[in-house]
Amino acid sequence: MADLIYEGYFALFLIITLGIMLGGVKFRGFSLDLSAVVFVALVMGHYGIMVPEAFQTIGLMFFIFTVGIQAGPGFFDAFKKSGRQFLGVCMILVSIAALLSFTLSRLFGLDPHLGVGIFNGALTSTSGLAAAIDVSGSTLPSIGYGVVYPAGAIMAILIIHLLPVFLRINMKEQEKQYLDKIHEEHPEVLERNFVVENKNIDGKTIRELEVGTMTHAIISRIRHGDEIYTPGENTRLYLGDIVKFVGTEEALEKVELMIGPHSDKAVPRAAGYKVHWVLVTNKNVINKSLNALNLTAYYNSTITRIRRSGIDISPRGSTTLRFGDKVLLASDDENMQKVMKLLGNNEKRLSETNFLPISLGIIIGTLFGAIVFPVFGLFEFSLGITGGVLTAALVLSKIGKTGPIIWTMSGGANNLLRKLGLLMFLATVGTHAGAHIAEALMEYGWTLLYTGMVITTIPMVVTALIGYYGLKINFATLLGVIAGSMTSTPALAAADVKTESDAASVGYATVYPLALVLMIIFSQILSVI
Repeated sequence: MADLIYEGYFALFLIITLGIMLGGVKFRGFSLDLSAVVFVALVMGHYGIMVPEAFQTIGLMFFIFTVGIQAGPGFFDAFKKSGRQFLGVCMILVSIAALLSFTLSRLFGLDPHLGVGIFNGALTSTSGLAAAIDVSGSTLPSIGYGVVYPAGAIMAILIIHLLPVFLRINMKEQEKQYLDKIHEEHPEVLERNFVVENKNIDGKTIRELEVGTMTHAIISRIRHGDEIYTPGENTRLYLGDIVKFVGTEEALEKVELMIGPHSDKAVPRAAGYKVHWVLVTNKNVINKSLNALNLTAYYNSTITRIRRSGIDISPRGSTTLRFGDKVLLASDDENMQKVMKLLGNNEKRLSETNFLPISLGIIIGTLFGAIVFPVFGLFEFSLGITGGVLTAALVLSKIGKTGPIIWTMSGGANNLLRKLGLLMFLATVGTHAGAHIAEALMEYGWTLLYTGMVITTIPMVVTALIGYYGLKINFATLLGVIAGSMTSTPALAAADVKTESDAASVGYATVYPLALVLMIIFSQILSVI
């Protein structure tokens, strides 16, 4: 019975169980969360209890792939928007941290592999640690990470709390500015009725008028005398008709210029006319535009609103549907069920997990990671398992769909597989590092901790000053950007309590994908120079 603890499979689940229990313990709002597994594993490894390395590779692949799938759309979209400033802050922070890691490691005579572990521990980056271990084949990065991580997490939380105080930032004012900007970028989708008074459009069809193209608003329904109906492309507008439009304030202003003044007269639903929220789960309509589907012509139905990632979007003809979109569908009784079937509307399918895209994506990433690139003739560079799988996942998640394969996962499935992979990875690397951690502490002492605290503190403070005073980034958002650049969930939690808005979360989500990529790249570079 006593020998059972030394069996790899039993040791794995014992370490995971104890680690989760330890991670759930909070001290003044701070907890190690899943990272506690690595500390339990370090202790177990010190006493000779080991988890087979095969679990490390499998866990690494699951973890990195799910991170990439989740981060892909945000990673690419950030380059198209004002998020470029956020990404600049992220690059500065990680670059400063990498430079400090290289300099201090050489200054204190630390092994380079130990130094890259300190770098990842200071920035609480598990993905960077995975990359370092993958490239170096050494357990030293795990030791540096395990020793420095607690100090790095605590320092990140303290700095997030102290920055607004020292810089005398009014967080309520910053929150108000953020909400005002959000309203400008994502105008509220409104409903308004208009009376047709423009003689130039009398008797013309909606297709002839190109109402959607001209105004970017959607016609929901029309009242012609006592008759109320859902319009089609060949529906004609007549003087005195009351038309219900859905769109942004700007779009509705264009409608008023084109159609006539708004009206207080109601346009109730006609008998047999329904409005329902419908889930997009049919893989055959994913990545197709509303123009291509042409629901108005084929089904006399209209999508008046799209809810995606919590944001309501006013649909246009060029708008493409994504898996998991929730659309507001207006249709008559006869066609409602047909369109629902066309779009899917299957909540069970939304929560199901098809393992084929996961295994195929990991294969593609592994093959890509095996390609060796020469760098200016100085050294050879390959993405390895970590970088290859991450790159493949980022690209595939952006593509969304290839033939019958959907490169997306439900939030629940992604979260479960990511946590499983992370737990397997941490438990394995922790036990193998634990066998050598006592020697490292005896040799380097407190040097590791001091070095890690410097690498955590200086980049955060410098980028806060650059981001706020130089780039004029909203400070509530900037705190999230800094937390995301640190890949630090505890720091994000600290930033969230500073504002009731989602400013910090948005900043975190924007830069987190780039931070993961940069941590992997710099970890690989630091491991070979």
